[in-house]
Amino acid sequence: MKPPTAFSLQDAQGNLRTFPTDNPMLIAFVKADCETCNLTLPLLETLHRSIGTKLAVWAIVQARSDIPILHTRHRLTLPLLDDDALHVSADADIDTVPSLFLYDRKGTPIAETYGFDRKAWRDLIKRAESLVADGDSNRATPIDWDAFPPSQPGCGARNVEPGLAEKIAARRKGGFHSRRLEIAPADDIHEFLFAQGFTDGLPVVPPTPERVERMLSGTKRDRADIVAVVPPNLAACTVEKAAINAVMAGAKPEYLPVILTAIEAACTDEFNIHGVLATTWLAGPIVIVNGPVRQRLGVNMQGNALGQGNRANAAIGRALQLVVRNIGGGRPGEVDRATLGGPHKYTCCFAEYEERSPWEPLHVERGFQPDDSTVTLFAGSGPQPIADQLSRSAQPLVTSIALGLESLWHPKVHNFGETFLVISPEHVDTIAASGWSKDDIRRHIQETTARPLRELIRGGDTEEGMPVPTDPAKLDARVPKFRTSKEINIVVAGSEAGKFSHILGNWVSGPIGSISVTRKISD
Repeated sequence: MKPPTAFSLQDAQGNLRTFPTDNPMLIAFVKADCETCNLTLPLLETLHRSIGTKLAVWAIVQARSDIPILHTRHRLTLPLLDDDALHVSADADIDTVPSLFLYDRKGTPIAETYGFDRKAWRDLIKRAESLVADGDSNRATPIDWDAFPPSQPGCGARNVEPGLAEKIAARRKGGFHSRRLEIAPADDIHEFLFAQGFTDGLPVVPPTPERVERMLSGTKRDRADIVAVVPPNLAACTVEKAAINAVMAGAKPEYLPVILTAIEAACTDEFNIHGVLATTWLAGPIVIVNGPVRQRLGVNMQGNALGQGNRANAAIGRALQLVVRNIGGGRPGEVDRATLGGPHKYTCCFAEYEERSPWEPLHVERGFQPDDSTVTLFAGSGPQPIADQLSRSAQPLVTSIALGLESLWHPKVHNFGETFLVISPEHVDTIAASGWSKDDIRRHIQETTARPLRELIRGGDTEEGMPVPTDPAKLDARVPKFRTSKEINIVVAGSEAGKFSHILGNWVSGPIGSISVTRKISD
């Protein structure tokens, strides 16, 4: 809280009262439903009647409807000023009523107190009397201090109440830059949002100004800052527009920095969100969170990490998809041309279970510090499970995983691009017990999946496969599933029970497709 410096408010009679004045002043912020305000207003009225011609005693009332109530309840003659808009209260950052501020003749604040503490109030009023004593040091306002309790806590100010605080903030910051939509009173808000095409097929949270303002409190970035230019419409996504879609997705304000980072990553040339949308393949952006932010936000990395039931996981991934849809124009049946799609195109976000991994986490492998929080975006297809409940060492278990990986895109298509392998804790324990590193896993996958080219070429039982080489001598060359072992990304997630892992296949990898992108999260 801080003393008000200048303001103009109307009193109960409609007269404009302007501060500062040429007189010493005592200003109190009050409201009618506060017991401590009602305890102390008669005390302020006594002071006003005693020396009000020399010391201006004003009560700033936080609700217009409270003014006649307080006037009648306490038979007040001191000026009651209307701060129903709460501008002065917000400027002073008042969080408690009553709040008292004493000023000298120059308008300089010289004392303040909050709530009611008998000694503090008595000292403040003595100081106020000394400002107007005119040599009469014995003059004192007739107050029976023994009739007051030693102390009594104040009440929460209206300007910090949920909902009101956000409305005030929106007004004080000059309003919204985004286009406002007016909805007729008879319209159902949810049906309106469906009709306008703003949803992903499920209901969204209506983005009222108060909710958006609350969402914006989750970042230090200016609401007008451009986060990214979102394909395919190449529309600018500001922090404010991202916040609107985050509200619709059901996010909390503290999720917003993660969402902003995911938007930035999606709109890079490397990730190529336009291509991810335009392909008829079922790719969609999959968000992987690393670092301390996982714990702070409660991003699920354990049981059902890739499934439903966790707000952070669901809302972060969904907010990104809504931004791509509502700002970039990436709508199914239009630019989004997926033949079948999948549930992951609603939302797919999870965290790596770093504490359960014997290996470096993903973001550290990619050059970040362990205490950095990051978002990795991957253009993946839906999770494909791999079960192996019998292997008791790394080699047979990783062989099982490798055999499952061969099915990506098509079993006869090798030299494949990126994939993400999500290994469960039980499988991790089996692999780690053999002392295998991530590179050991990658190497064994490449060795296990390597097939003579003659087994992979088009023709025979299926026309899908690798092209026939011009040099027949190459038919015996062994071709692994992946172009390089580095394109096999490994993360740990899942519950402690279950010998099941997941494969996240990719769309086309590389410069003509999509490359996974990792970005550091900042506030």
